[in-house]
Amino acid sequence: MINLTPFIRPVTNCRVRQIERYATAAEAMQRGVLKHLVSEASDTEWGIRYNYSSIRNYEQFAAAVGVQDYETLKADIDRMRRGESNVLWKGACKWFAKSSGTTNDKSKFIPVTPDGLRNIHYRGGYDAVATYLAGNPASRLFTGKALILGGSHSPNYNLPSSLVGDLSAILIENCSPFVNFFRVPPKEIALLGDFEEKMERIARFAFDRNVTNISGVPSWMMAVLKHMLDITGKQSVDELWPNLEVFFHGGVAFTPYREQYHRLIRNSNMKYVETYNASEGFFALQNDPLDPAMLLMIDYDIFYEFMPLEDIGSPSPRVLPLWEIELGKNYAMLISTSCGLWRYMIGDTVRFTSKDPYKIVITGRTKHFINAFGEELIVENAEKGLEQACIETGARVLEYTAAPVFMDAEAKCRHQWVVEFATPPASPEEFAAILDTALQRLNSDYEAKRYKNRTMQRLELVVARENLFSDWLKSKGKLGGQHKVPRLSNSRGYIDELLEMNR
Repeated sequence: MINLTPFIRPVTNCRVRQIERYATAAEAMQRGVLKHLVSEASDTEWGIRYNYSSIRNYEQFAAAVGVQDYETLKADIDRMRRGESNVLWKGACKWFAKSSGTTNDKSKFIPVTPDGLRNIHYRGGYDAVATYLAGNPASRLFTGKALILGGSHSPNYNLPSSLVGDLSAILIENCSPFVNFFRVPPKEIALLGDFEEKMERIARFAFDRNVTNISGVPSWMMAVLKHMLDITGKQSVDELWPNLEVFFHGGVAFTPYREQYHRLIRNSNMKYVETYNASEGFFALQNDPLDPAMLLMIDYDIFYEFMPLEDIGSPSPRVLPLWEIELGKNYAMLISTSCGLWRYMIGDTVRFTSKDPYKIVITGRTKHFINAFGEELIVENAEKGLEQACIETGARVLEYTAAPVFMDAEAKCRHQWVVEFATPPASPEEFAAILDTALQRLNSDYEAKRYKNRTMQRLELVVARENLFSDWLKSKGKLGGQHKVPRLSNSRGYIDELLEMNR
């Protein structure tokens, strides 16, 4: 294939120059985004309900509209699903991203409007490529194909041309002919509902293509790559795709998978770019390979607000616009978007590492942490602790979840971890001890509760059998797509089911 990268690069460089203004004009950009969103929605039912036509600034907006979650918007979203127009956003919405975030029985149906598709989701993908090319002058990205791993969709209430499903499936269904030219596999394979069949067909279709880049959730992409090696008898992905140069990944933390990808893809020049994209929007991307923090994308159709972690659940929580946040603090993120989400708490927690430009790391979920004994253990702590235990023992973690043991037969309390290893440690006891020590170093609250075993005992490690987590997801009908294993939970619902299947 002809190398089109030099012809595309001048176009993407123009966008990179715009992004560089994030460092100096963030507040003005965000205020402009809010003004645009409020103006565009002023004639909708929601806009009339909250008198958007009279709102002139952020302060008035915050005073008029309360904090929302899915439950408060659910009735309006369902009306949109049934074909009503001008409810939360102007016009009709025909696409709805089915999101469970983890594996709750109740699914969320997030509107994906034409404006949101164009001014949020696709802009995110474009900017990920633009910033990658800017940082890699020798890239030959457009000499080959992009393997984009997607989910599936189905009809929405049997309405004409209305779809509900994984966001990735909606993006593939509506992507431009230009993107389709560079994308594999074809739609009829990419949108298959059965993940195991999809994995088989993708592997057989793509193994002999000239793939230069891959995109998807690390856990599911790994399953596809491993299957591809199994059916071809090759030892590494490099043997199949010698021109592979970058993996654009998101959806789950990459830390547990990093070492496994280094074993699958042995090319030392391989790049890994983290993105923060969800059913609700594309929020951030890694623009510096040496900095794990991601650049917050502040000129899309997304207005950001942040709630201090300690205010979650408060009847009168503090909510801050972007320009009032503090570095190093954990916040729950709220968004207002052209998909009709208003001051919507998406459920993720983030921490800012920079203000010029604004850069974040994802620290966990508002509902997925353990605080059974005042320890306030977040996903970021868990990922770093596991990474340390793997470094010291040579183990490789595939999947994990953790939950509290409130009181055992001896009236002792602790955390219980179920971990599936790609490479198990020689001594699970040693792994558990290192993990526990690392968590104490990373989290002072956890350390205090572990002091002399007074409140909490050392964590308990349960080694999971092979494929336990995928079998569990399969039993829930949630194999593939954007479904994820809940990492931390205050309740034992998830972990008890896993333990039962682990016998």
